[in-house]
Amino acid sequence: MSAADEILDIVDENDHVIGQSPRGEAYALGLRHRCVFVQARDAEGRVLVHRRTPTKLVFPSLHDMFVGGVVGAGESYDEAALREAEEELGVTGLPQPRHLFTFLYDNGSGRTWWSAVYEVRCELPVQPQVEEVAWHGFLPEAEIERRLTDWEWVPDGLAAYERLKAFRAAG
Repeated sequence: MSAADEILDIVDENDHVIGQSPRGEAYALGLRHRCVFVQARDAEGRVLVHRRTPTKLVFPSLHDMFVGGVVGAGESYDEAALREAEEELGVTGLPQPRHLFTFLYDNGSGRTWWSAVYEVRCELPVQPQVEEVAWHGFLPEAEIERRLTDWEWVPDGLAAYERLKAFRAAG
């Protein structure tokens, strides 16, 4: 099954399931669905940053400071966070990512999705999926801040990152 054929729950403005759709159709029609964003840190507290492959359905070749993806039909945010983190990091036995907050991402052009933000410590050697990740590295937060204007970032990840900084500052 291709990624475009994966079945997603379609949700309303209150994050209640109102139907299901193949991922490709949900993207094409701008149907609201669910996503998870997991910030992975190594033992030194550095954040995993990666550049997406050019074959990704959404935001190809852009940088991201989260691993994650869509929540499958009938899957919980927590289940998706662990599954996506292990898949994208290429590890098994990762601790359950810790949920921090959820927000409704809106790109201003009618594309919105519910976005659950998590964090996890990954002390295992990572081997990101070559189909998903073209480059990766663990970077100190200060380096990420320096790169915010130099690199092209996925817009939803950038929105999640800005909200995460505000969440931690309020903490």
